[in-house]
Amino acid sequence: EQLVESGGGLVQPGGSLRLSCAASGFTFTRYWMYWVRQAPGKGLEWVSGINIPGSSTYYLDSVKGRFASSRDNAKNTLYLHMNNLKPEDTALYYCVRDDPMNGPYWGQGTQVAVSS
Repeated sequence: EQLVESGGGLVQPGGSLRLSCAASGFTFTRYWMYWVRQAPGKGLEWVSGINIPGSSTYYLDSVKGRFASSRDNAKNTLYLHMNNLKPEDTALYYCVRDDPMNGPYWGQGTQVAVSS
């Protein structure tokens, strides 16, 4: 089982990035998926969630209207489209599989840095 995030990088304030999370080794369509981030020196912060078909999404208030989560179940891939990025969005972003039976399963994270 594996979750591999990609797409992070350094971007100027107001810029955009698209994070991807490639899932393998398990049935992607059995699970809700989440994005969680950790800013330097801070705790974990839930960012977004998406249901199995991708028809419902949920967001942290501070990213509403700027971030959009989506998934391509045919490609076993989760996305996070991030627009109008702010310095406070700087963090390590994790893709997380929701598994009520066995506990959440985490990817290794991808770093996002927003700075001029």
